[in-house]
Amino acid sequence: MIELKPFAKLGGADHGWLKAKHHFSFASYYDPANVSHGALRVWNDDEIAPNSGFPAHPHANMEIITYVREGAITHQDSLGNKGRTEAGDVQVMSAGSGIRHSEYNLEPSKTKIFQIWIEPTTQGGQPTWGSKPFPKSNRSGKLVTIASGIDGDDDALPIRANARVLATTLKAGESAEYAADKARHLYLVPAAGSVEVNGVRVNARDGAAIRDEATLKITALEDAELVLVDAA
Repeated sequence: MIELKPFAKLGGADHGWLKAKHHFSFASYYDPANVSHGALRVWNDDEIAPNSGFPAHPHANMEIITYVREGAITHQDSLGNKGRTEAGDVQVMSAGSGIRHSEYNLEPSKTKIFQIWIEPTTQGGQPTWGSKPFPKSNRSGKLVTIASGIDGDDDALPIRANARVLATTLKAGESAEYAADKARHLYLVPAAGSVEVNGVRVNARDGAAIRDEATLKITALEDAELVLVDAA
């Protein structure tokens, strides 16, 4: 079963410096029928204006993955971590028992990110932050796990959740397959380009909520870049 969520129908907000679209209920956008997809709680499509961003604010008990689509994001937190994550790279913050952080676009042009929140398997614990490059050339034509709490995903950034986050780039006509557990919750969003997922067309920035599919066959209808979450 694949439920398509067209980008044009997503909830959202325009704060001037931030243009946000919400795949699930978030902040002032609330739909009781669209709160989460399994352990996947938030998928925000954010465009951040130059020299602006999110000032320091707290989080706890959430795994927060930031996938940079364009530009770069600069992170700073209450643990003393500082880092700049560029397009194609990924950062992960396990909020644990509590952390304060800021995320700014200090670049001369706008930054585009996917911000993904996944509920952890356990509450509390020491908060952590990490960032890692995942060159697009290394994931051309294949799904690469970029963040995971599943045993065996040793090259991915660690998260404290029964979930993995994958990404790929596909040339027009190329396909990638993913073996899925029918009981799990999958969610796919193309960052760019249109794809077909088990016969369903998913355009750039649309969401596809997936259940009860044993295998995903993703075929690029044009050059495409996409992110996939597999969560409990």
